[in-house]
Amino acid sequence: MARPVTAPAGLERRVTSAIRWSAVNSLVQRLSQVGVGILLARLIAPEQFGVFAVALVVLNIVMSVSEMGVSVALVRTEKPVSELAPTVTTLSIASGCVLAALCILGAPWFASAMDTPQATGVIQLMSLSLVIAGASAVPGALLQREFRQDHKFVADTSAFVVGTAIVVVLALMGFGAWSLAWSRIATNLVAAVVMFAYTPKRYRPGFDVVQARGLLSFGLPLAGSSLLVFGVMNVDYIIVGSVLGTVPLGFYLLAFNLANWPVGAFSQPVRSVSLAAFSQVRDDPELFARTFARALRLLALVTVPACVLLAALADPLVRTVYGERWAPAAQALALLVLLGALRVALELGYDYLASAGRSGAILVIHLVWLGVLVPLLAVGAHFGGIQGVAAAQSVVVLLVVVPAYLVTFRPYGLRARVLGAAVARPVLGGVVMVAVALGVQWVIQDALWRLLVGGALASLAYAAVVFPLRHEVLGLLRRQSAKPINQTEGSA
Repeated sequence: MARPVTAPAGLERRVTSAIRWSAVNSLVQRLSQVGVGILLARLIAPEQFGVFAVALVVLNIVMSVSEMGVSVALVRTEKPVSELAPTVTTLSIASGCVLAALCILGAPWFASAMDTPQATGVIQLMSLSLVIAGASAVPGALLQREFRQDHKFVADTSAFVVGTAIVVVLALMGFGAWSLAWSRIATNLVAAVVMFAYTPKRYRPGFDVVQARGLLSFGLPLAGSSLLVFGVMNVDYIIVGSVLGTVPLGFYLLAFNLANWPVGAFSQPVRSVSLAAFSQVRDDPELFARTFARALRLLALVTVPACVLLAALADPLVRTVYGERWAPAAQALALLVLLGALRVALELGYDYLASAGRSGAILVIHLVWLGVLVPLLAVGAHFGGIQGVAAAQSVVVLLVVVPAYLVTFRPYGLRARVLGAAVARPVLGGVVMVAVALGVQWVIQDALWRLLVGGALASLAYAAVVFPLRHEVLGLLRRQSAKPINQTEGSA
C-alpha cells in the first residue's frame, strides 16, 4: 500500500538550492577550464604536459588519503560538530604534513621510476598542496554538510581566476610544467582562504582518543578506498609513462581530461550534496533507495548525450579545437568516454554506500578493481598503445566494477532491474545519437563541419527520444520542501 514519506523539514529546499549553486559552479569552472586548456595546449608542448602528468599522479594518489577519510565522518555525523571538529582538524593537518614530507623525499625515486627525472622538482612543489588540503579539510566539510554550495562557488571561482592568471603568465614566459604546478598551488591556497573566511566558527586542533578511534575506524577504510580510487584513476598514467614514454603520456592526459569533463560538469554538482543528503534519509529504507534511483536518472539524462558527443566526434573535436599535433589523443578519447560515463554512476554509488556506513564494502570493491586493472593496462599498453590502455579501463569497469556495485546494493532494494529502468530512455537516446553522429561522419569530410552538424543533429535526435521525461524532470526540480513526498511502492 502506498504511504506518504515526508522529507526532513527544509531538507529538500536546501538540497535543491545547493545543487543549483553547484551546477552553476561546475558549469562555469568546466567551460572556463576548457578555454584555458585550449590556450595552454597551444602554449605548452605535449612533453611538458607529460611531465606535469607524472607529478599529478603523485599528488592525486596521496591527496586521496591526506586527511584519512575523517572529514567524510564530519559530513555525515549526527553528533554535534564541536565534539569531532578539533580531532578532525588535528588528524587532517598531521597527515597532510607527513605525506607532504614523504612526497618531497620520495620524488627523485618516483620520477626516475617513471623515466622522467625532470618531474622531481615539480612533484616536490606540488606536495605543498597536501599541507593546504589538510588545513582546509574541516571548513570544506562544514560547507558540504550545510549545503553551502554558494560559498563553495565563490571559493572555486576566486581560486580559478588567480590560478589561471598565474599559469598563463608563466606559460608565456616558457616555464612549461612548472607553470601548471605553481597554478595548482595558488588555486588550492586561494580556495582554502575563502573557505576559512566563510566558516563562521574556527576549530582549533585538539585530540580526543575516543573520538579519534571512532573517526579512524570509519575513515581509514574510506581513505583506503579513496587511495584505491585514485590508484585506479592514475595507474594508467604510470603505465603509459613507463611503457610508452612522456609524449604519449601527454596525449593520454589530454584525452583523459576531456573524457572526464562530464564527470566534473554533471557528477560534481550532485556529489557536492549527495553524501549529506543520503545521510539524512538513510533511516527510511524506501526513501533512501528511491532518492538514489532519482539522482541516477537525472544524471543519466545529461551525462549520456555529453559522453556520446565526445566519443562520436572525438577526432574532429581534437583536431579543430586543440590542433593537429594533438590528433593522437582522439584515439584514446573515444574509448575513455565510456569510462567517464560509468564513473558518474559509480561515484554516486560510492556516496550512497558511504552514507550507509559501508566503507568496508567500498574498500573491497576498489581493491578488486585495482587488482584486475593493472595487468590488463600493461597488456593494453604493449599491444595497443594509449588506445589499448583506454580500452582496458572501460572493459574492467563494465565487466567487473559495475556488477560488484550491483551486488552490494541488493540489501537496500536497489536491483539491476530498477536501476536499468531508471536509465533506459537516456541510454536508448544515446544509441540513436551514435547512429546519427556516425552517419554525419561518413557523409561530411571537413572536421569543423563534422563537429558542428554532427553535434547538432545528434543532440536533436536525443531530445526527441527523452522528450517524454520532461514533466518528471521539471517536477523534481520545482518541488518545494513544504510539500510531502508522496511515493508509491512501484515508483522509481
